[in-house]
Amino acid sequence: MFLAIDLATTMIFVWFAVIIVAGVIEALTMDLSSIWFAAGGFFALIFAIIFPDLIWIQVLIFILFSIALLLVLRPIFKKFIKKNEIKTNADSLVGRVAVCIKPILDGERGEVKIEGKIWTAIANEDIQINEKVLVLAIKGVKLVVRKE
Repeated sequence: MFLAIDLATTMIFVWFAVIIVAGVIEALTMDLSSIWFAAGGFFALIFAIIFPDLIWIQVLIFILFSIALLLVLRPIFKKFIKKNEIKTNADSLVGRVAVCIKPILDGERGEVKIEGKIWTAIANEDIQINEKVLVLAIKGVKLVVRKE
């Protein structure tokens, strides 16, 4: 009985340690991977406080909750976080409108002006001077465009 009480008390500290370590790893990596193990540790900790002698169930709860949260919630949170990312530099040009300043022949290079800067551009169609184009992508240092 004395051993079970000591082990039960120890498990409470183990789950606290798991929560802290997983939280620190998540804070360092910001990958939305370790946080689910911290949550699994939290559920195991709650169970350890209520049922201190059922250690194997605590471990099972930790494993099941951690894996379930990782597989179910991580993709949802990744999409949410990705939506709120702000594009920077050249990536922010995708989806914007530019003006052709040097003709672009099908598959050949021309030039467009966007935000006061001149870019080399390519397209799968002929585009004449002063035509508006939509930036579809960036390949290296060239914009891939099409007529707007």
